[in-house]
Amino acid sequence: MNATIASYRRMSFAVCTIVLAVLSMLPFVGTAQEPATQTKPKATPTAAPPIEEFEKYLTNAVLTGVFTIDGQPLNKLEEERYEIKSCKKVEGEESLWEIQTRIKYGDKDLTVPVFVNIEWVGRTPMIVLDSITIPGLGTFSARVVFHDRKYAGTWKHDNVGGHLFGRVEPAETK
Repeated sequence: MNATIASYRRMSFAVCTIVLAVLSMLPFVGTAQEPATQTKPKATPTAAPPIEEFEKYLTNAVLTGVFTIDGQPLNKLEEERYEIKSCKKVEGEESLWEIQTRIKYGDKDLTVPVFVNIEWVGRTPMIVLDSITIPGLGTFSARVVFHDRKYAGTWKHDNVGGHLFGRVEPAETK
């Protein structure tokens, strides 16, 4: 009988050791799925979009950055530059904006009005182009988000597309 009790004690000790080992791992297991220290984000304000603020932000601004081309290596980014002369919400339209921009593309260098939709998530604007034809340049689609003097998004020109990102800076005044 003593041998049986000793056997149960060893087995009970082994089970307790395994249970303690598993319990001590739970904080690490929980972290991989859902961090115990995660804090809830603050609710996004539902106030009206800052239209005048965005008009000032993009008027006389330069977007300088890089873009990728789908299927091409990511270590050779192409440079891009857009000079925005003015940005104005079209009166009477819910999300339509007119952006006067200088576009340098290949051997082309022209300033044209581009009409875009701007969608808002709280205070964050996103330019939305859906198959917009710019005479002499082609048909474009894009989603470009602006935040903290930076922009990032996706683009498509006819059948070619990719990603883009960069900085928003004030244009140099002469």
